[in-house]
Amino acid sequence: MASNPRLVDERSEPRDEVHYRARAFGPDNRPLNLVVVNMSARGMMARCETEYAVGERVRVHLPVVGLIQAEIRWCLGGRMGFQLDRTIGLGDYYGLLAAMVRG
Repeated sequence: MASNPRLVDERSEPRDEVHYRARAFGPDNRPLNLVVVNMSARGMMARCETEYAVGERVRVHLPVVGLIQAEIRWCLGGRMGFQLDRTIGLGDYYGLLAAMVRG
């Protein structure tokens, strides 16, 4: 059976590889340390020592865009995928990436 290209998850978009230590607040408002591993204008993947459930919400402080809310979409082995509440505009996104690379 041939694969159907329409079955591809169209929510996925290319991610930019980064390594950025971000401060965040978990669903319980406690401080949380994340290491952002990849980023897009709509989401990110990060490593975290604290386990949370899919659907829970966090607030993450990112350079250029400041504090942004995100929903946990998946968790696996100390990694979590997040969907941002708002899409980061292109100009701010490029500024964000530049700041993350500088550290």
